[in-house]
Amino acid sequence: MLSRVAANLYWIGRYLERAESTARLVNVHSHLLFDLPRRVAAGWAPMVEIVGADREFAQLYDEASEANIVRFLLIDDRYSGSVISSLRAARENLRTTRDAMPREIWERVNDLYHWMRDNGERALHRRYRRDVLNRVIDTNLLVLGTLYSSMSHDVGFQFLRIGSRLEQADMTTRIVDVRSVSLISTTAGEDLRPFQSIQWMSVLKSLTAYQMYRQHAKRRVSGPEVLRFLLQDPQFPRSVWFCLTRIGQILPTLPRREPVEKAMHALAAQVQEADVDALVGEGLSLFLDEIQVGIASFGTALDQAYFRA
Repeated sequence: MLSRVAANLYWIGRYLERAESTARLVNVHSHLLFDLPRRVAAGWAPMVEIVGADREFAQLYDEASEANIVRFLLIDDRYSGSVISSLRAARENLRTTRDAMPREIWERVNDLYHWMRDNGERALHRRYRRDVLNRVIDTNLLVLGTLYSSMSHDVGFQFLRIGSRLEQADMTTRIVDVRSVSLISTTAGEDLRPFQSIQWMSVLKSLTAYQMYRQHAKRRVSGPEVLRFLLQDPQFPRSVWFCLTRIGQILPTLPRREPVEKAMHALAAQVQEADVDALVGEGLSLFLDEIQVGIASFGTALDQAYFRA
């Protein structure tokens, strides 16, 4: 397989997952605001910080209002990480690799891109936002399901899986980081403590993880248990550890590249050995930043080993 085609397939997986996860990120924050009491100030600025786009947002907007941030994350094609930009990038990569993909994938991604371009403005209104975000999430799940059931599981498919899993791991850490921003301080008064569990429930629901967490934990939602589940659970598909172990299983099917394997082993060990109980008190945001740096380092090693040949 040409390195260019492999790179395109890898980035298709990343862009599709990025569009879905960004939609989930906006969704969880929108729902969280409805559940919190009025006296708890929970602005939208943390959303921009979580995706690491502070500088880009400041260059384009003067005010960190809800409307501006939702527009920036969903439909602003000037920001490369927005949902519309991710769909456009996935569409362009698909256009050049259509011979390697089922035709239905191109049609669904193309349709979603044009639908989002025509209807994305509706997401600026809270009344219609959920419908827009669910359209993105549901279509992406349909596309991935079609890929897994209809595409030959050859080398190209494995690169697509790596891209999807790597982006999934990265975005799971970013969604968990919603909590580390501490919308409700852990030192808050006793009357606000019940609302801390609402934040963790919102994080779980944004990853469609609430029922699986309850099945796994068999107790009420708590910070340490949620973190342990989303970071280290070996069976939940969106946990960071699950994503990394699946990538680790794919690597032996590719031509061996020692820097890629080394970067993966270092990242996996960092997640597996994390002291979750200590992270809940302090250091969660810093730890998640380190994981994201490790994910970026693995992506760089993968690019240099396979896509720049």
